[in-house]
Amino acid sequence: MKVRFAVAMAATLLAGAVGMAAEGSWTGWISDSQCGVKGANDKAGECTTKCVKEHGAKYVFVNDADKKVYVVDAQDKVAAHAGHHVAVKGTVDGETLKLDSIDMAPATK
Repeated sequence: MKVRFAVAMAATLLAGAVGMAAEGSWTGWISDSQCGVKGANDKAGECTTKCVKEHGAKYVFVNDADKKVYVVDAQDKVAAHAGHHVAVKGTVDGETLKLDSIDMAPATK
């Protein structure tokens, strides 16, 4: 009985830890959900905006480090950055980026 309780408690704690959101800052591109990684470049701005406005796509953030695509919760905050290389701060919860701030990424040499 005690073993079952201990196993159940451990499983509950593990599930809670897995469900926690990761807070941080990342650098990447603002693309759209139809193009994803393919639209993560400085030539995709107009196409990204068109896909969102005319085809029902959503703005997404493509992380430079691992090319993972996250849907941005604050669509209105990223619209002006379509096709831009940006630095974002926020919280990742599953496949959603809960945006706190967005700025242009520093230029690389």
